[in-house]
Amino acid sequence: MQSLNIVPERKTTFFHPPRELLLESGAKLGPITLVYETYGQLNEEKTNAILVFHTLSGDAHAAGKHNLNKDDVGWWDGLIGPSKALDTEKFFVICANTLGGCRGSTGPGSINPKTGKPYGANFPVFTVRDMITVQKSLIEHFGISKLYATIGGSMAGMEVLDWAVAYPDSVQHSIAIATASYQTPQNIAFNEVSRRAIMKDPNWNNGDYSRNPPVDGLSIARMIGHITYLSDESLRSKFGRKLQDKQDFGYGLDVEFEIESYLKYKGESFTKRFDANSYLYITRAIDYFDLAKRYGSLVKAFKLTKSNFLLLSFSSDWLYPPSVLEEVAEALRANRKSVIHRTILSNYGHDSFLVELDEVSKVLKWYFEDEELDGWRTQSINQPLS
Repeated sequence: MQSLNIVPERKTTFFHPPRELLLESGAKLGPITLVYETYGQLNEEKTNAILVFHTLSGDAHAAGKHNLNKDDVGWWDGLIGPSKALDTEKFFVICANTLGGCRGSTGPGSINPKTGKPYGANFPVFTVRDMITVQKSLIEHFGISKLYATIGGSMAGMEVLDWAVAYPDSVQHSIAIATASYQTPQNIAFNEVSRRAIMKDPNWNNGDYSRNPPVDGLSIARMIGHITYLSDESLRSKFGRKLQDKQDFGYGLDVEFEIESYLKYKGESFTKRFDANSYLYITRAIDYFDLAKRYGSLVKAFKLTKSNFLLLSFSSDWLYPPSVLEEVAEALRANRKSVIHRTILSNYGHDSFLVELDEVSKVLKWYFEDEELDGWRTQSINQPLS
């Protein structure tokens, strides 16, 4: 299928003083800039827009290229484009770098207009609700009153669920993938260890590291995180206990196994494209996420939602296993909402939603092409499509 060609990066700014955004923490923030990309054309009725949310370490570049001479294809290019699941001949697809990010949107690395220096650790703590509040301003910037769909996996799936609850009249389809309605205690634990790895790096310097960033700490944090994205099956299949460039143990503390070398590479490469403070703040926002706590129960949280829900899980995902998204499905069923929860069989763990694009595409095309959205959709189907 055809891919998009050059996709320009755009930006817009909201919440100019004295009308700053009042964050859930009580702090005020403004102005706030969002970097975003769009694919396809918005129709005259402005009814064909799909908002794509990105993952913790992602950005606005979801499809196409910025430069034909470079290998910088967007992270969900397999799903966005002509005749693809998010068909740009039908839909106007939007993806914005989140609040707190480090790829152009306002975050800890941005200049604080009050000091003329980067915010660093003086950036105010924000939540997932704050993140979608800013993106709602972007949607209003386009004059869109109701999105055809929102979609995203992992952290982005949390934004999908929160959007459906916070703005029930502004979305027709909510597609949440490999996610949950709350951050589990186990995942909070992993995030905390990752944050401590960053903050214990001497170069973190209380968040002020304009010259010497804490690459060692950030690298370790990414290594920890990346382990949670994989599954035991995928690690066994790809690496097993194979040694790195040797036939026998070296009996030392340097890299011995291929999996060690792989994690080291993933950690070091991550430090070249991501900011340590952004990692701290975004993981904290994820940890705060809990719809049941916010509304008293999960059933109450989804009481006023009006969208149709497609929930996608993956069989080997132990970061957000199918059971936690089934909790969402049960709460929606209790409210007699239109919902289908499908579990895709995969050995790739949490990363499946970025790897199993053929399977995800198959489900999305089936979903978008089927106009019968009531009745039989209020169920869970936990086997592959035939």
